[in-house]
Amino acid sequence: MNAKVEDQASKFDIIKWVLVVAIVVAGVVGNTYFSDESLLYRVLALIVMAGVAVAIALQTAKGAAFWGLIKDARIEIRKVVWPTHQETLQTTFIVVALTLVMALILWMLDSVLGWAISKIIG
Repeated sequence: MNAKVEDQASKFDIIKWVLVVAIVVAGVVGNTYFSDESLLYRVLALIVMAGVAVAIALQTAKGAAFWGLIKDARIEIRKVVWPTHQETLQTTFIVVALTLVMALILWMLDSVLGWAISKIIG
């Protein structure tokens, strides 16, 4: 009996995804067809259509799994220890200083090698 429920749910999921694609296509075609209308109205219509499409997509098995992934990611982001303002500035200054030092080293190496090659070639 459980297999029947899953099979029927997958059939409904396919119907839902077809409906989502149809809404997206209707939005694109409608935006092109009504290109003479105000941009505000077209954007509002597209936002509403996108909201409906997302709401339908979240009702599918893959949509529910995606929403669960988003919730888990938010939980993990809360666990991150973010650097303080001072730590961020110090790290930025170190990166900039090392970049300048490496740029100077590479410039000097390029100058020396250029000078050596010009002496060899004549």
